Amino acid sequence: MKKQIALLILLFSTFGFAQIKGTITEKSGAPLPGVSVLVEGTYNGTSANEQGNYFLQISKPGSYTIVYQLLGYKTLKKTVQVSDQVIIQNVVMVEEELNLQEVVINAKENPADRMIREAIKARKSNSERTAKFTADFYSRGMFKIKDLPKKIFGQEVGDLDGMVDSTGSGIIYLSETVSKIAFQKPDQLKENIIASKVSGNDNGYSYNTARSTSYDFYDNTIRFGTAMISPISSEAFSYYKYKIVGSFQDESKQMIYKIQVSSKRDSEPTFDGFIYIVDDSYAIYAVDLTTKGYRMRQEFIDNLTIKQQFSFSQANNLWSKNVQSLEFQAGAFGIKFNGKFSYVYSNYEFELPNDRKLFGREMVVVEKESNKKDDAYWNQFRPIPLTNEEMTDYKKKDSISTVRNSKTYLDSVDRKRNKFKPFDILTGYTYRNSYKKYSFSYDGVVSPFSYGFNTVQGYTVNSGFGFVKEPENDESGRYMSLKLNLNYGFAEDRLRYTLRYSQFFNRINYDALFIEAGVATEQFNSAQPITPLVNMVATLFFKNNFMKLYNREFVSASFGRYLAPGFYASLRSEWSQRRALQNNTDYTLIKNDDAYLSNNPLNPTDDALAFERHSLAKVSLGMRYNFGVKYITRPDSRLQIRDSDYPTLFFNYLHAFAGSDSNFNYSQVSGRIFYDLNLENKGNFAVNLKGGKLFNAKNISFIDYQHFNGNQTNVNSGGRYLNVFNLLPYYDASTNDSYAEFHAEYDDAGYFINKIPLLNLLKTNLILGAHQLAVPDRKPYQEFSIGLDKLGIGKFRQLRLDYVRSYQGGFVGDGIIFGLKFLDFVD
Repeated sequence: MKKQIALLILLFSTFGFAQIKGTITEKSGAPLPGVSVLVEGTYNGTSANEQGNYFLQISKPGSYTIVYQLLGYKTLKKTVQVSDQVIIQNVVMVEEELNLQEVVINAKENPADRMIREAIKARKSNSERTAKFTADFYSRGMFKIKDLPKKIFGQEVGDLDGMVDSTGSGIIYLSETVSKIAFQKPDQLKENIIASKVSGNDNGYSYNTARSTSYDFYDNTIRFGTAMISPISSEAFSYYKYKIVGSFQDESKQMIYKIQVSSKRDSEPTFDGFIYIVDDSYAIYAVDLTTKGYRMRQEFIDNLTIKQQFSFSQANNLWSKNVQSLEFQAGAFGIKFNGKFSYVYSNYEFELPNDRKLFGREMVVVEKESNKKDDAYWNQFRPIPLTNEEMTDYKKKDSISTVRNSKTYLDSVDRKRNKFKPFDILTGYTYRNSYKKYSFSYDGVVSPFSYGFNTVQGYTVNSGFGFVKEPENDESGRYMSLKLNLNYGFAEDRLRYTLRYSQFFNRINYDALFIEAGVATEQFNSAQPITPLVNMVATLFFKNNFMKLYNREFVSASFGRYLAPGFYASLRSEWSQRRALQNNTDYTLIKNDDAYLSNNPLNPTDDALAFERHSLAKVSLGMRYNFGVKYITRPDSRLQIRDSDYPTLFFNYLHAFAGSDSNFNYSQVSGRIFYDLNLENKGNFAVNLKGGKLFNAKNISFIDYQHFNGNQTNVNSGGRYLNVFNLLPYYDASTNDSYAEFHAEYDDAGYFINKIPLLNLLKTNLILGAHQLAVPDRKPYQEFSIGLDKLGIGKFRQLRLDYVRSYQGGFVGDGIIFGLKFLDFVD
């Protein structure tokens, strides 16, 4: 019955539509992919797939001229008499003969330079011609993997739910979208996604949107991870060399110049390839450009190619983009990836609806049931036919999905996976019920994350148990987790534990509840300025036990949600009992005559307890606001997109009460402004400004002072130093009064460093930093730094090196800071 209904829908849906389809080849018979196919004088078009097949929908019968256009080939026109039947129109395209005689040679100036200068002059006027429009939009994206190993870091990879074959190769992502868009430069967008399809996931929504595909070479820069320089940017001659390869006339008798684009310096954010410029109007006819991953500061990408083809409308006297493709190759650890995205723009209207609310915070709306469109719909509205490989993938994964989501299959997989092996006592174990969507886990005791060392506990071992439950047949994003963490210190001979309950309610407002209780060791600075791994190395090898710990018995609860787009609020309450701790070991791997410091941050040479045991309750209200936030609305979620042109504001009010000694009660107000400014190809500049004040806090516990993130190890694990003073002792400036701190960092993204001979070979970034701290009764503390980021070999650039100088009423000291970004993952 379902098949009969689908057939009826297909028959009715095609009634009133004429269809032209066929195969496009070159003389040799080889298929031509990416050919733009248009109805002359309209914006109704499509593109040929990898096998040269195309499909064009016509609204009504009649006589039409079909235009076939591809870079490097002569534009071809075919007049077709279209009825209500399917018309088969196969075509053979001939390579374009470039005419070098059309190029006027001038000994004083490279003719390509003259053409590019004219294109730069006309850039603004040509851009404004397509500054606002509505259009139909289609996109298809595919990722493929090759040489996937059976195990990665000792963990079995499997077949990725049937995505890869026995050779470790296959399509791991294939999706399509059909949408209607309204756009106004520079960045106003409204997109309604009508249809969305993800191979192997009937409930999935594609992430392909027009928002992420607006690569406009009329702009000075194009964002590909970093700001890439357009070949017709106002700064283009500082980055590129040009050469006219030849010229030809299009079907409208307009002269098109094919200009070779070459980078002057390999490490700059530039492209190589070809740009096609129309004579007289100096509009873009097409682009065929390639760049390398390290130029984009995306080291794991080998290369990326973007192609765009434009069509001319005599009625509107303008060139508009109708076909675009994006291809890339990437890889790491011997695993190879490649991807291709194809985009078709059609049915342009260069006037916007008279609707003041057209452009708002909601940029993209994914309509309900958009992921439920059947094959009849896609066969009608998919402008680029599927390749055999893509059709096979859809059929294969739909079949696999049906089988692998069945209770019988999931139970059989779980029976095999849930078998307990004796070695699991050490490595960990997970029991799953995939059909009912819950799992139990045990962490084991032999992972790299299980061990640590500090002078209070000695060697430590960590483990834990967990439980996760998702609702059956629920795509809302709700789930619950329960996690028991265990920590044992051998020198202290003490087991500590924390139990954490987490409940996530949805992906619209991201309501979340957390309840936690237990006993734990905590650093006096709750921001954890020294990580366990760095502390272990510093302690065991250099006898620098900078981490200062106390014992905390506590129960806490917090709830947070988005009250409006960009506005997040959270409420937290806590009761805790604190007890001071002392060193319990003087063990070290590297013997020397130095003694460990005490565990008292106020007096590191005194072994006396840092404070008396006490209890305290706290309640706090926190808020975060992002200006200019826009969002994507999907039936199951809302994805918020921060506008980098505006800062993020933070505010927090904390009230501590019910202390075992009333002197410990206090209040605190604090705020923060974070601004990350994109400077296009010149890098980015970020500022983090923090401040606050503690009230009635004269005799509070040192734990509750405002502490600042210092660093005495010469090692930093963070990627950006916007919340740390790299030469400040950890508790040297802690205060129970007012405070203000300022952090700023400029990352040139290679803008300056790429122009310095020899240094540009490093393919690194120049980093400049400035930091200041002000607290009462002390002179302001300042740090200034200069460094290089993205240091490393090949694709692995996880190192940073900075020279830092500190001042406090005069020069205090200097040092080298080693930034090890991979430590973020390890810790």
